[in-house]
Amino acid sequence: MADLQHKTGASKPRILSSTIVIKLGTSSIVHEETHQPLLSILSSVVETVVHLRRLGHKVVLVSSGAIGVGLRTMTIPQRPKSLSKKQALSAIGQGRLIALWDNLFGQFDQRTAQILLTRGDISDRTRYLNAVNTIRELLSMGVVPIVNENDTISVSEIKFGDNDTLSAITSSMIHADYLFLLTDVDGLYTANPRKDPTARKIDIVTSVADIRTQVSTSTLGSSLGTGGMETKLIAAEIATGAGVTTVITSSKQPSTIVDIIDYYTQLRFQLIPSSGTASPVPKSQTMELDHVNATLSSRRPPHTVFKPSAVPMRDLKAWTSHTLYPAGGVIIDSGAYAVLSRRESGGRLLPVGVLGVRGSFASGQATIMDDDFHVTVEVEESDVWEVKEVGRGLANYNSVQISRVKGLNSARIPYILGYADTEYVVENITIQHRVVVAV
Repeated sequence: MADLQHKTGASKPRILSSTIVIKLGTSSIVHEETHQPLLSILSSVVETVVHLRRLGHKVVLVSSGAIGVGLRTMTIPQRPKSLSKKQALSAIGQGRLIALWDNLFGQFDQRTAQILLTRGDISDRTRYLNAVNTIRELLSMGVVPIVNENDTISVSEIKFGDNDTLSAITSSMIHADYLFLLTDVDGLYTANPRKDPTARKIDIVTSVADIRTQVSTSTLGSSLGTGGMETKLIAAEIATGAGVTTVITSSKQPSTIVDIIDYYTQLRFQLIPSSGTASPVPKSQTMELDHVNATLSSRRPPHTVFKPSAVPMRDLKAWTSHTLYPAGGVIIDSGAYAVLSRRESGGRLLPVGVLGVRGSFASGQATIMDDDFHVTVEVEESDVWEVKEVGRGLANYNSVQISRVKGLNSARIPYILGYADTEYVVENITIQHRVVVAV
């Protein structure tokens, strides 16, 4: 701890208060074979979080490890395959895990709070907003929220899949400045550095879609966790799309988080001399970062940074895109796809661009955009409608009604349905621009 205090003495005048989400995976919490808690890492994480709090930052911790702790408690040698056994172990381990965290934070008189979520919890707009308000209130009270997926009641349809995704959605929910994904390597590599001596670390990523062609992610991950480097790329894509600077760094030295924040604070003052609301990582693509690095008082800490989107996805679109489980599909033509791909479209679909409907889904009140009925927007690829998902949105009409007005001018809606609360059949559509459309 003294080392941390010494490091930050010179940088204190430059500190800018940030909201920080730190994700710690199972392999960093319990030993892969013995399932014993890795107290040295956990203690270092706690010291780092406490120090960040003292510097004026707000911190949320996303912690895996409930099943791993449950394995040790029940002296079971390996992670089971059946869902019910994993859920039982999660129930056993979660209480002990949060008690462990609370005990460690208690040594510094730092209050904590447990938040357990499933995708089902936040697919309802009201419950989503309640979760956001709860986390924000805890942060304003000086409490460190500890978030985990509620594996005890999760099923495949409502699971986040892994806590990398959960941490990205959490950072998006609270409009965090940073998301730190702590793992067993100090960044994103072109190959597994533990097996390939030619593996090269990538320092800066400006496009997750582009970087996928340069890296191999299939070999990383542990037997206890559900993630790996691929899930971290997915998390980075979600978080950066919401305007959150995302960092992959080693869990073995959590204090590096302080160094990284200080580094980008200095970098921000180099590129953006005055105050403002700019992202923690400046988005300038024209300045040579190597030249800037040479002028900084500290060297670049080991990590990979994913630069945030210059135009972050607004809250409702982020919620629609990443938290909802699709109830059905609306098939659109290539012209509608082209229009929706443009930001000025507002993410609103007219019936003239609809080719058909898949599945059954309900409508919500057309003027209320927090309705939890939603659709998957798809695009045709041939006459037999071999479709693929290209985006998501909120349905203003149910599947039968949309099917009746498909291909028609919106002026025909009241004559066909007997009413027309809106001319748009789907709104708040988020298009995935990386999809290539065959026409």
